[in-house]
Amino acid sequence: MEKKRLSLKLILLAVLALALLCQSLYLLTHSNGNLGVALVWGLTAFVWALLIFHRPLAAFAATGPGRVVCWVLGLGFGLFFALLAFVALSGYSNQPKGNEKAMVVLGAAVHGSKVSRLLQYRLDAACDYYFQHPDLVIVTTGGQGRGEDLPEGRAMRDYLIAKGVPADHVFAEEKSTSTEENFLFAAEILEEQGISRSDPILLVTNAFHCYRAAEYGRMAGFETVTALPAGISPGSVLPSYFREVFALLYYWVFKSSQTGWIHPLVGTLDAFKRGKFPPLG
Repeated sequence: MEKKRLSLKLILLAVLALALLCQSLYLLTHSNGNLGVALVWGLTAFVWALLIFHRPLAAFAATGPGRVVCWVLGLGFGLFFALLAFVALSGYSNQPKGNEKAMVVLGAAVHGSKVSRLLQYRLDAACDYYFQHPDLVIVTTGGQGRGEDLPEGRAMRDYLIAKGVPADHVFAEEKSTSTEENFLFAAEILEEQGISRSDPILLVTNAFHCYRAAEYGRMAGFETVTALPAGISPGSVLPSYFREVFALLYYWVFKSSQTGWIHPLVGTLDAFKRGKFPPLG
């Protein structure tokens, strides 16, 4: 009976290892690399190590130090997956009420002048909601990054207009480099259109990003912020949600990219994003 249980565990572990390997190979050819991708690769290596070295690892786990390591790993994985569940559920906990005055669509990568698949999910969700609420003012947000022929906000505006949204209902914000700036600069545009921070607004982003994005909206001074969760391609689920767990932890500790250990890197990261590298010395 014990051998059967062990065999079943190894079979399940092998299935998981193969699934993660396929995901890692997919990301190798379909991703430009980020923390989420690195986390998927790390988990893949960890599961394969468990599968290949299960006998010596099982022997080590039976020792005193091994039990301590197992407890630490168990607690770490438990916390990680609890936060992962929070990210997954919170994305659908702040649905639009229908009384919003404006819609802010958060930017993501543009390839040349074409919106990325991730961004397309956001724009399609925004477009569908707009046609149900045609009085909304829409602000598309995002500056121009490396490999982008035009600012994200402008490419997003062009996409929505091509889908049938009236041009005089869509305004592009073209200078932001973060979610925080998305809202700060969008607020300036909305004020020009007679919409204040006390008016309810709707943000549009992918589901995994909704909770943190809404918090940044409130930090920018918007009193009532709801979120429209857009979908995501299956191949992007693991890296996006894994990365968001750590982004959420960072937000809870530091609240802003203007504080905390990442702040000194912001200028450098922005330069790399835009393909402009600061001089040495």
